[in-house]
Amino acid sequence: MAPASLRFTDATFGPAGSMPSTICSSIFLLAMFSSVCGELLGDSETDRVQDLMSRYPLIDGHNDLALQLRRHYHNLLSRVDLQHLPSVATDIARLRAGRVQTEVFAAYVLCGAQEKDAVRLTLEQLDVIRRMCTEYTDMELVTTAEGLRGAESRGKIACVLSIEGGHSLDSSLPTLRMFYLLGVRSMALTHNCNTPWAGSSSDLYNFYRRENNTLTLFGQAVVQEMNRLGMIVDLSHSSWETARAAISVSKAPVVFSHSSAYAICNHSRNVPDWLLHELKKNRGLIMVTLFSDFVACEGQANVSAVADHFDHIRNTIGAEFIGIGGDYEGVLRFPLGLEDVSKYPVLIKELLRRKWPEQEVAGVLRQNFLRVFDEVEKVRDELSLSPPGEAQIAPEEVEHPCRLVLRPPRSQAPSSAPSSGPPRLLSVALLLPASLLALH
Repeated sequence: MAPASLRFTDATFGPAGSMPSTICSSIFLLAMFSSVCGELLGDSETDRVQDLMSRYPLIDGHNDLALQLRRHYHNLLSRVDLQHLPSVATDIARLRAGRVQTEVFAAYVLCGAQEKDAVRLTLEQLDVIRRMCTEYTDMELVTTAEGLRGAESRGKIACVLSIEGGHSLDSSLPTLRMFYLLGVRSMALTHNCNTPWAGSSSDLYNFYRRENNTLTLFGQAVVQEMNRLGMIVDLSHSSWETARAAISVSKAPVVFSHSSAYAICNHSRNVPDWLLHELKKNRGLIMVTLFSDFVACEGQANVSAVADHFDHIRNTIGAEFIGIGGDYEGVLRFPLGLEDVSKYPVLIKELLRRKWPEQEVAGVLRQNFLRVFDEVEKVRDELSLSPPGEAQIAPEEVEHPCRLVLRPPRSQAPSSAPSSGPPRLLSVALLLPASLLALH
């Protein structure tokens, strides 16, 4: 039985069991106090997030805005206002609201362009990214880690150019070098299709199917040339075999620009624990992605489910190997509460609520990516005396109707008989001057 001082009796309650005014007042004040404390606590948590993100604004490892500009506006920038673009999840106003200081913008073309016009389409996507990042004063195109830091000091949203899928190279190291000269500083080895030299995590396309779904010798040369140039090797979308091979070949840290933890959601696009350990040895980075299908294999994805991926990777290899790669504009479904780029503070608030130290969160926000970028450039400098790679893929590995091979013209006996069939295509060698043919 409760002590007498805490017992309610008939005298405590008035007629018909009603409470006297003193007790009602006390309960009302207690409720008000709890409400005010809750609001103050909420404000305090929000202020803490804003303070942290103002000191360490986010570097987002992957964004496909250029894809949506092509899809909705045919890359006609004159027809859009990137300050406010409600048809997509990314615009300047929401990047500012989300404390995003750097976007790694992807030049992505569909796998269906492989063996066709992938190189041209990639150039067009790079063009629209370069234009938006130079025509809008809020943005600044950067090509170095130091340039990224400088843009932050000037209050600019830094743009880093990336290519999403090695099919954009058409298996050519010179093409890779030309992309670098245009400002590209990161490239994913594959997208949802194999290339002639690297394997994809997806089986959506039938390009270059083979039993050994890893890097070929030419694929290794691609990684080595990226190291020499100072271009970040991105392994999101690569098969696990390709990723392991690339890590073993690369002298510089690599990244998974938009992948999550396979142990939490067992999708082939996510990274298993054994591969996370290989990534740690490489001093690379996994940038946790927000696509709902990679976050929660079952049930509704939400902020807590995303944070579970961060917790798992942190517990497996440590927080210094984690970043964020939202993949906004590249997919359609995002977790509840993370619908666009303005919502990143919600995720950071959840990590802090889970007792992540602020210094580790600062690493996730930007410091870890900067460390990788710095180390990629250090390897570039160490390889500065190395000549450009001259590896060429074997014609039989990549032969397709749209790829011409220069060969000397074959002499043919003159014929006076008229041809009854369709006109034959001239060898490309016949169209070149003899002085050039002599070089081949």
